[in-house]
Amino acid sequence: MTYVQGFIAAVPAANKEAYLAHAREAAGYFMKWGATRCVENWGDEVPKGELTDFQRAVLAKDDEVIVFSWVEYPDKATCDAASEKMMSDPDMAKMQMPFDGARMIYGGFDTIFDQGK
Repeated sequence: MTYVQGFIAAVPAANKEAYLAHAREAAGYFMKWGATRCVENWGDEVPKGELTDFQRAVLAKDDEVIVFSWVEYPDKATCDAASEKMMSDPDMAKMQMPFDGARMIYGGFDTIFDQGK
């Protein structure tokens, strides 16, 4: 099964095109380093909850949209190697994020069930 890195961020609505350009550039690196798929999703219907929700998880502001994305790798070892390259690549360090990366949440996940590919 695959290994997935998932991300949730709050992006200013006005930065949608800049975010998409950033995502495309980052995907090029991820794919070069072994990712098999990169998916970006722009929030459309992301309700506020009474106890928890995506907005609170990333401290979203009123003018921000929730982005839900993931990068798939064949295994954790490939993901770990890609993460190491990402942290040491000088070109990646030059990339400007069109959102507050400090409020992004992320994690790595082992796929335990996958139906419908």
